[in-house]
Amino acid sequence: MARSRSGTRGKRGPRKPPRRDFSQSAVQTLDPSAVGPVEIPATITVKDLADLLKVNPADVIRELIKSGIFATINQLIDRETATLVAEELGYAVSETTAAAAAEEAAEEAVAEAAKPSIFDEDATADLQPRAPIVTVMGHVDHGKTSLLDAIRSTAVASGERGGITQHIGASEVTKNGRRIVFLDTPGHEAFTAMRARGARVTDIAIIVVAADDGVMPQTLEAIAHARAAKVPIVVALNKIDKPDANPDRVKTELTEANVVIEEYGGDVPMVPVSAKARTGLEDLLEVVLLVADLQELKADPRRPAAGTIVEAELDKGRGPVATALVQTGTLHVGDAVVVGQTYGKVRAMEDARGKRVTKAGPSSAVVLLGISEVPEAGDVLEVVEDERKARAVAEERRAAAAARESGSGRATLEDLYRQIQAGQAKELRIVLKADVSGSLGAITHALEQIATDEVKINILHEGAGDITDNDILLASASDAIVVGFNTSITPTARRSAESEGVDVRSYDIIYKLTDDIEAALSGMLEPVLVEQVEGRAEVRQVFRVGKSTVIAGCYVTEGRIVRNSGARVWRSGKVITTDRIESLRRFRDDVREVAQNFECGIGLADFHDIVEGDIIESFTQQQVSRAVGR
Repeated sequence: MARSRSGTRGKRGPRKPPRRDFSQSAVQTLDPSAVGPVEIPATITVKDLADLLKVNPADVIRELIKSGIFATINQLIDRETATLVAEELGYAVSETTAAAAAEEAAEEAVAEAAKPSIFDEDATADLQPRAPIVTVMGHVDHGKTSLLDAIRSTAVASGERGGITQHIGASEVTKNGRRIVFLDTPGHEAFTAMRARGARVTDIAIIVVAADDGVMPQTLEAIAHARAAKVPIVVALNKIDKPDANPDRVKTELTEANVVIEEYGGDVPMVPVSAKARTGLEDLLEVVLLVADLQELKADPRRPAAGTIVEAELDKGRGPVATALVQTGTLHVGDAVVVGQTYGKVRAMEDARGKRVTKAGPSSAVVLLGISEVPEAGDVLEVVEDERKARAVAEERRAAAAARESGSGRATLEDLYRQIQAGQAKELRIVLKADVSGSLGAITHALEQIATDEVKINILHEGAGDITDNDILLASASDAIVVGFNTSITPTARRSAESEGVDVRSYDIIYKLTDDIEAALSGMLEPVLVEQVEGRAEVRQVFRVGKSTVIAGCYVTEGRIVRNSGARVWRSGKVITTDRIESLRRFRDDVREVAQNFECGIGLADFHDIVEGDIIESFTQQQVSRAVGR
């Protein structure tokens, strides 16, 4: 018996509506020149923009994805984004639209700069004094943790590997009935990593200096990071009980680093202490409270809480767990919170002793449970109306972060002139590194001579040696550029600079350095050769062919090696020559490039004194326009 049509349709289900086709064959596109300049409104949907440009919606969506924006056909986009899409598709935008987009971008930048921080307090009658938050920094093994250990009368240092701090923690002590919150960090790197994410996490910085060792490179870096954060400094002169302690030498070295202590007529207090003998600790706490009183630290405990994550982890039994430092307001169990790019609802809180608490006021450190994902140290915690609002804010931040990946917002020498013209740039911040300390004074003096009324030059940190991760981190947090003179950048620092969008400039002649800075201030930078490191290979064996030809048997450890590219030979951490890769072989075959984790034979054009253990670095150079006034 034949089945009826209705029975067949019932088993197969209802017929699906025809699918919309956005292919090139479905929508006829026009020549952009035939459309003429287009007017773009303040906001427009993807579909309406496609109709305006007479293109497929798929073309608009494709250009948005290239910029890191994943939009649907009915999603609204702003004028600036729509203008970029139109230009990428070859369409001319009317002058009024372009001017409006530029004006909106400038207004948005000014508004963002003027936007008050969530940590800012209104001058209300609800403001109450709060405990100071103190960060302890200094050179390795100068006694940072031992000093805190002595203050807290705990055994933190003895339980750590090698007596060196391995994590970030917050603790509280009481002096004269007043609380002081200490952040024990593994160094100024963590302190500045927090500041790079927008966290104002400290009120006072204690710089620990060993009386027997003096001011060391990391001491100078810690001072530079504290000054960049614009927090007052207190010097703790540790290990004064040692026989070879020399306080006068330390005071002189601090003065040379532009840290003038009160004894020498400056404004930086210095307190002699001994963590081992437990002397001078009471004096140090009193000085901290005195400096805090001068700042008149206050907070409103009735407002929604705002704070900073100081450490976080994924606990197998409890899920994401974060230690938060509440800096203002009061955090309650049940509050909906946004933490960086994640969110959640506070299910439970514990204080430093592991005791459950229901609320945490200003300058309190608590452990939080209830966040959906593990946040990063330095993420800012903010209480919002409800969990729905928290989720929306977190998703918006993720989208904004994805959009920023296509172009960093860090300061570069190229856009300095544009910022000056817009009235946004007041100073050019520089992290300066040179081969020897003698060069630093000459460069600093030369830079001071070219400062203008519109913008001043602020050298955040200067030091001798290679450009390291710490320099990149400081520049990233401070929107500074890194300038190197006769010095190189470490491979890890180069990768950090690329990921953070930090502008790194290397020079071997002082007048070229000063000419570039001066040209940037006047908007007349010349094109520059930009170097791109392609990869690195380790020399495992050396083969000599004939009298002069040398082939290095190598293993590519990073990136790729490219034939006819530049070659830099490293030995014992130093560059011994710069040459060109003349030949590149895989087994018996000549090849154009060799990828990571493969073996190859490298022949250089002129340099033949290669030994096992050398590192051959492949690099290319290209000329990039630097006309910043456009």
